[in-house]
Amino acid sequence: MNKKLMKECKSKLLECKADLLNRVQDTKQGLYSDEKGGDEGDQTMRALAEAEMLHMADRLRRQLMEIEYALARIDNGNYGVCEETDEPIENDRLKAIPWTRLSIEGAEIRESHVKRRAMGGHR
Repeated sequence: MNKKLMKECKSKLLECKADLLNRVQDTKQGLYSDEKGGDEGDQTMRALAEAEMLHMADRLRRQLMEIEYALARIDNGNYGVCEETDEPIENDRLKAIPWTRLSIEGAEIRESHVKRRAMGGHR
């Protein structure tokens, strides 16, 4: 992988990481700033909003973990190599999704494995 692309991807990863950390912080503040009380409808709406915020926080945390993992792969020299095929990941794919672990072919292979397991191993 060329150094220019790696530098570009690392910069994008760090930007995404900062954005995600801000969004996680905003989600936490939103979760704990709501007032308590109100009628049953208010409490239900608040519970639904809290559940959605927790779901969003979980998604953000998983995304943050993927970014951290990609930054670690850059540091240890494994960045840009597909985990499924051990072949280089396409440059355009890395530019679009710099935290990806799979090439397009690797993603298709993994997806077919997941589908087979979901079907109980039949096929």
